[in-house]
Amino acid sequence: MDLNQIAIPVRDLDESVAFYAALGLTPIVRNAEACYARFELPSGSTTLSLYEDSTAHPGDVVLYFEVDDLDRRYAELCAVGIAFQTPPTDQSWRWREAHFVDPTGNRLCLFHAGADRRFPPWRLDTPAM
Repeated sequence: MDLNQIAIPVRDLDESVAFYAALGLTPIVRNAEACYARFELPSGSTTLSLYEDSTAHPGDVVLYFEVDDLDRRYAELCAVGIAFQTPPTDQSWRWREAHFVDPTGNRLCLFHAGADRRFPPWRLDTPAM
């Protein structure tokens, strides 16, 4: 099984498309009639979809975008006007994270975890099948 896409509601599709393009995602679908857009990420196979919903309210979901050099990418995004709520900060779970929101208020995290993303010291043993 593979995660195909994540779809999030946005209040203003044009503004949100510009925001996610500024993050470095590549638009691959844009359907103005359906008020829908879809992006590929620079790596991996999961895509991000946006659909316009004027009543969208951000929830408690956080989208995590992993990068190899968090501090460099943070500086690049700040330079193009992306506002962060927190700068890159080392976390107790061994990830380095910087938090921000999209134009609708959806919570986002730019992070680097390295091997600890999938193989932290506290990883559970998986049962043999």
